[in-house]
Amino acid sequence: MGKSADGKAYVITGTWDPTTPVFQMLNEDTPKDKQVFMTVAVDLVVTEVVEPVRFLMEAPVRVYPSNERFWYFSRKTFSETFYLKLKQQGGARGSQGDAMLEVVSLQRHSERTNGGRGRLQSPTEEEEPEEDSDSEISSGTGDVSKDCPEKILESWGSILNRWHSNLCVRPKGLSALVRPGVPEALRAEVWQLLSGCHSDQDLLERYRILITKDSAQEGVITRDIHRTFPAHDYFKDSNGDGQDSLYKICKAYSVYDEEIGYCQGQSFLAAVLLLHMPEEQAFCVLVKIMYEYGLRALYKNNFEELHCKFYQLERLLQEQLPELWSHFQEMNLEAHMYASQWFLTLFTAKFPLCMVFHITDLLLCEGLNIIFNVALALLKTSKEDLLQADFEGALKFFRVQLPKRYRAAENARRLMEQACNIKVPTKKLKKFEKEYQSLRESQLQQEDPIDRYQRENRRLQEASMRLEQENDDLAHELVTSKIALRNDLDQAEDKADALNKELLNTKQRLVETEEEKRRQEEETAQLKEVFRRELEKAESEIKKTTAIIAEYKQICSQLSTRLEKQQAATKEELDIVKSKVMSCERCREVFSKDGALQMPAALGESRRSEQDEEKDSLKAQLRELELELAQTKLQLVEAKCKIQELEHQRGVLMTEVQAAKNSWFSKTLGSLKTSSSNQTPPSPKEG
Repeated sequence: MGKSADGKAYVITGTWDPTTPVFQMLNEDTPKDKQVFMTVAVDLVVTEVVEPVRFLMEAPVRVYPSNERFWYFSRKTFSETFYLKLKQQGGARGSQGDAMLEVVSLQRHSERTNGGRGRLQSPTEEEEPEEDSDSEISSGTGDVSKDCPEKILESWGSILNRWHSNLCVRPKGLSALVRPGVPEALRAEVWQLLSGCHSDQDLLERYRILITKDSAQEGVITRDIHRTFPAHDYFKDSNGDGQDSLYKICKAYSVYDEEIGYCQGQSFLAAVLLLHMPEEQAFCVLVKIMYEYGLRALYKNNFEELHCKFYQLERLLQEQLPELWSHFQEMNLEAHMYASQWFLTLFTAKFPLCMVFHITDLLLCEGLNIIFNVALALLKTSKEDLLQADFEGALKFFRVQLPKRYRAAENARRLMEQACNIKVPTKKLKKFEKEYQSLRESQLQQEDPIDRYQRENRRLQEASMRLEQENDDLAHELVTSKIALRNDLDQAEDKADALNKELLNTKQRLVETEEEKRRQEEETAQLKEVFRRELEKAESEIKKTTAIIAEYKQICSQLSTRLEKQQAATKEELDIVKSKVMSCERCREVFSKDGALQMPAALGESRRSEQDEEKDSLKAQLRELELELAQTKLQLVEAKCKIQELEHQRGVLMTEVQAAKNSWFSKTLGSLKTSSSNQTPPSPKEG
């Protein structure tokens, strides 16, 4: 507790015992779906105020696992402005005669801007931006134009044709084309060519193997991918294709690079690559950037190389922007407070995509030192704003206002053009690197050996704790796997027992079904025999009926012939009698001239009656014959109908028999026979 080094602030330090039960929450990792808030209460004794004034601040905190790397040097500071309203007590005087004051109200700045509500905001309300100017833009924002002039496309076509003819050498004029930015449609191909992974089939095959392996950092990766490019449609859906591919790439790299593993910030770079190419090629380009472009060196040796980059940036700032450098020195604003994400994520975490893609173009073409060009360009364009800002204002400017300035593609284009025009000599960077190393050596020499050993001891203890935690995790995973395998084995054995019982039941049903089938076949054979007999009987009746009809037809034919013969003979006899009568003069008188017989009335009537009787008898015989013929025909039709009915019944029975053979049950029995013949039942378990 006391004043800060610059004398502008008063430092209050609070400590607590982590073994106290009430602080148990701060000893556990914070879940990704929960928030923990810490309330700090400070009672200040203000001169001339009757009672101490209590100031309350609520800040969100997160407890990280001991084996997780995070940017401890880029933590956001939490600040709050309070407004204290006092009034003088009537007649009250202090020991020195000063007027005594009492507190009327105590308000936060956020409360005043919300209409002067006399209550503290909830933590969720504090985190929500009050206005657009105070809110950070989400990563992955911004539209990227795919339009490109035809002349530029022709130039790129010529360059690519020459490049593909000789992949080992970059064609001349490539840097001049890359500086204005690679056309969006060509970025996938150009990035792979620039990084040299266009034909690395071994790395592609290795990726397919790496994604099948387990990683000790899967929990950290899963938590990070949900906050990577949340503003982009491809990555905003949980369990979507974008997050799934991003998880695979980060997991594969954590297995591939065992020394570094996965570090926060890698997911943003992987997401940029995924927006242009499939995950296999994106993984290959990521590996090339980490190894051949030297990005992974920033994570090694407790970020020693990263701190060297910070020193180089501060020295460049001192030479090219001395006024701004002096202002930063006065505020104790160091490079790691605002530039950590610039180096570790290559500007991908905060800036719009149109600017991020252009920086990636230059990085793959020029190398990692292009970060210095972009950083100096950002500082130059923001010089006036930064010179007017205090410490908190500068940090807020870097975090909020600066990325928003380049949401417009034209602003980003002008910034990148200015970055390309800035000269950052490689010799000067090497000189600054030697200065940093000399400075570090002198610091180590001046450092108390006990402090150095204590620091080294702490580092080794942290490494030991991390390894012990990893060992515990692996042991827990092993035990869990064994338990899971034991459970799976028990379930498999139970399932095998159930299948054996089902197989026995199925065999029993198969025997019963075969018996039922045999019984139905016997019944079918009996029905066939009955129908055969009925059919033979019907056929014999048909034959008899046919014979009777034939006989009746023959009789009718004979009767007709006899009738015709009798009529002819009668006519001949009548003609003979008539001729004889006409030859007799006495008889001639009896007949008229026209041949009609003129006989006495009584005689004529008797003859007519005899003729009528004979006709009636003949008609009666004819009607009897016709009636008998009709009955015979009716019997014939009935016999035919019966035969058709028997044939129909026979066809239905044959269809039913055939359907019974092809029924689902028969098929089921066939499949059961096949499965029982192919599957050998397991031997019963020993008691």
